Amino acid sequence: MENIKELQTIAKNGQKMKLSTLILTLLISANCVMAQDAVVNTLKTESTTKTIKKEKDNSNWRWKKGGLLSFSASQGSLTNWAAGGDNFSLAANAYFNYFILFQNKNFNWDNNLDINLGYVQTTSLGSRKNDDRFDLLSKYGYKLDTSGKWLLSSLFNFRTQFFDGFSYNNNIADFSSAFLSPAYMLFSLGIDYKPSNKFSAFISPLTSRTTFIANDSLVKKGLYGVPVGSHSISDFGAFATINYANTLGKNITYKGRMDLFSNYKSKPQNVDLFMTNQFSFKINKYFSATYSLDLIYDDDVKLFGPNHDAPALQSKSIIGIGFLKVLDVKKK
Repeated sequence: MENIKELQTIAKNGQKMKLSTLILTLLISANCVMAQDAVVNTLKTESTTKTIKKEKDNSNWRWKKGGLLSFSASQGSLTNWAAGGDNFSLAANAYFNYFILFQNKNFNWDNNLDINLGYVQTTSLGSRKNDDRFDLLSKYGYKLDTSGKWLLSSLFNFRTQFFDGFSYNNNIADFSSAFLSPAYMLFSLGIDYKPSNKFSAFISPLTSRTTFIANDSLVKKGLYGVPVGSHSISDFGAFATINYANTLGKNITYKGRMDLFSNYKSKPQNVDLFMTNQFSFKINKYFSATYSLDLIYDDDVKLFGPNHDAPALQSKSIIGIGFLKVLDVKKK
């Protein structure tokens, strides 16, 4: 009997142990499930609140554009002035510049437009223009090195004027230029060194330059190297251009360009020069003083000698105070 009671006690204890083990197993399983749910919820939260960083796509084009608009005027008048001079004088000049620059991982495309207009009126000399230029420059380059400073580039330049022009000898007006007369169109293939958007130097041994004369009256004169009776002439030679634009001081900016062309077909040692310089001295938000200096030497332009038979260095210098507006520069 005692043995039977002991067996019954052992059986009851075994059932209690199985029940305890089962309860413990259920509790552990529940905790594991709850822990897994917490991890899943955390991952879901992080995935909805955090964004995955993408690598920068260098294949997309990025561009920058902006420009400058300025207008200056000066006026003077004299009455019974013993030192002499014109009774009345008025001068007005306007300058417009706009640029668009494109670039991506492998290519650069620079576009620049300059427009200059000037007028002067005096009692003794009458009215004359003192500035007139339309200049479009476009340069497209493929990067040759990882730094992107050296590029194999093609260049296009078109330059002309808007209004009739006259040369003056002994204060006698002589009709000498007009719209598209002359006009210069240049195509070039070469190497461009561009360490930044402020400076570039382009050189080419392969350049085609065409000079156009659209005005029939000027065609009969045989000016600008174009033969009498012809509307155009094409030259082939070497070309170089240097462009620089920068802020020189707190309120001083400079923009300049120098072009050089050597004609293989005629007197290559006589290099043609075209140079522009534009300084702006900011006074306040909308007003500034400006100074421009242009230099031109063209071996085919023979308007200024005693018998119109010799070229000469052409220079134009203008100082003014007036309105200045920097056009908004945009990047993308």
